[in-house]
Amino acid sequence: MVSQKITCIILLALSTIAILACLVINFEAWIVYAVAIFGIPLWILSLGLLTMAKPKPEDAEERVKEPFTGY
Repeated sequence: MVSQKITCIILLALSTIAILACLVINFEAWIVYAVAIFGIPLWILSLGLLTMAKPKPEDAEERVKEPFTGY
């Protein structure tokens, strides 16, 4: 779990730097497109994985027994 968190933080930082660099520096169009196609979804994915809901200690056992609680 710790290695996943570190990986997400690194990917979030790298994609943030790439997005900001494309906004500030005048790169070729294909570089900006590559950042838009890969960098922005990677930023959203890593942010989502970092902020994903974690069960409370008293609810952890219940979630193992019944992981999906419905709609």
